[in-house]
Amino acid sequence: MPKGYWVAHVDVTDPEAYAAYVRNNNEILPKFGGRFIVRAGTNEIKEGALRARHVVIEFPSYQAALDAYASAEYQENMKIRLPAGAGDLAIVEGYDG
Repeated sequence: MPKGYWVAHVDVTDPEAYAAYVRNNNEILPKFGGRFIVRAGTNEIKEGALRARHVVIEFPSYQAALDAYASAEYQENMKIRLPAGAGDLAIVEGYDG
């Protein structure tokens, strides 16, 4: 079964509020098997226009990634993130071929 991934690109405008969102995710996402693969490390954008912060979170399955996003805990935490910046998020099924 292929893994699932959250792939996010974010511009943070309120670092203090965003830090609270990150702390909460450290408790919420592991409940769904989520683990951070990329978390705002050093990067160089080679093509296109992306936001400043890049995040990739791996889940044991695509369904687990969807369930984490839809969970009441994450939806509540998202209310902290939304006014703290602008972002793009895709939930992607991994390649298992």
